[in-house]
Amino acid sequence: QVQLVESGGGLVQPGGSLRLSCAASGSIFSFYAMGWYRQAPGKQRELVASITISGNTNYADSMKGRFTISRDNAKNTVYLQMNSLKPDDTAVYYCKLSARLDYWGQGTQVTVSS
Repeated sequence: QVQLVESGGGLVQPGGSLRLSCAASGSIFSFYAMGWYRQAPGKQRELVASITISGNTNYADSMKGRFTISRDNAKNTVYLQMNSLKPDDTAVYYCKLSARLDYWGQGTQVTVSS
């Protein structure tokens, strides 16, 4: 079993920054990628960014240049640095670990508002 615990969400003003963390524990061998997704009210869950075990990254177009995904393999943790936040970035952000199965965290709320 795999457990994912996200942290770092909160309320931030437009133009501000947040750093999300996702710590994985449990039977996490043989996973090949971790990623961040988000879901805004009334919208489908969408990819924000992902990173493979070898370090290859992928970003949604609207996040390129503003968000950066990184990982610390020794800590089994993936991070999402979010800069220049906009009100449209308001959503619940979920961490996902891809192995033979997909595992999801419980989500962390990010609210961008003045």
